[in-house]
Amino acid sequence: MRAVPPGLADRLESGAAGLCHAWILTRADGERLGFTDHDRDLSLDGVTCRANAGWTAGAVEAAAGFAPGQATALGGLDAAALTEVDLAAGLYDGAQVACWRLDWTDPALRTVLWRGRVARVRQTGGAVTLEIEGPLAGLETVVGRTYGRLCDAAFGDGRCGVDASAHPGATCDKRWSTCRDSFANSLNFRGFPSLIGEDFLTLYPVEGERHDGGRR
Repeated sequence: MRAVPPGLADRLESGAAGLCHAWILTRADGERLGFTDHDRDLSLDGVTCRANAGWTAGAVEAAAGFAPGQATALGGLDAAALTEVDLAAGLYDGAQVACWRLDWTDPALRTVLWRGRVARVRQTGGAVTLEIEGPLAGLETVVGRTYGRLCDAAFGDGRCGVDASAHPGATCDKRWSTCRDSFANSLNFRGFPSLIGEDFLTLYPVEGERHDGGRR
């Protein structure tokens, strides 16, 4: 349940003017940047939230239970803040973001709408869209490797080892036979093609078949 200061709750219920959004981004290197959709700069938690940067609140998808939820924040490139060089360097990948609703006449009257991390950054010309995942998205992160018959490498990456430029338009279905026959890359196959499947539990000897383990 979100805690809303009584004074702010009264303003929200009355529909009074004077409310705005503010965002604080904390990059992996510790740099903190602030933005607001108000027409003047605001100070929030010691961070100057800059106005006139074109930042607006995008769509928010909240979900019950343990679904991560998603949100977006839209803004523009700014030579003094969000720069194209920093974006290209990946400084905003995984950045922590907090979005606040506050009374710009009294910034102490505020409540956090959501918190999350930057999952993706989309840039179109001078516009930037940050796609943000909620805290529970971390529960969906796969840690380590899982055993499976299919390869878990991305086609052409360092673990795969195939030079994708030498196979224009080619795709890989992650199967051992494809890796071996189509790309001569069996030494780098990242799956377990001989892994016993669930059908092993239902096997039984059949007269006339070979029983040398070759089917496994």
